[in-house]
Amino acid sequence: MSVDKSTVARIATLARIKVPEEDIDALADELSKIVGWVEQLDEVDTEGVAPMASTAEGTVLRQRDDVVSDGDRRDDVLSNAPDTDKGYFAVPKVIE
Repeated sequence: MSVDKSTVARIATLARIKVPEEDIDALADELSKIVGWVEQLDEVDTEGVAPMASTAEGTVLRQRDDVVSDGDRRDDVLSNAPDTDKGYFAVPKVIE
């Protein structure tokens, strides 16, 4: 199945995405390739293969101990901030 320009325009409208007119042809080509790849998946023989909800099925996940702490990670957290002031996040002043 190939995706034409009108289908791309409809998809863009439904997704509320503004697509410039000059990009519609390239987007139609890309979407056609994606649909073609999905159609290839239909050719795969899945007879006898049980459906999966997750790749982690049957896997036991390790769990950490649930220990209450006082945190004391202020410096670590603030090291990620672009700007700090006296131990707090600093943000630009907003006045309306």
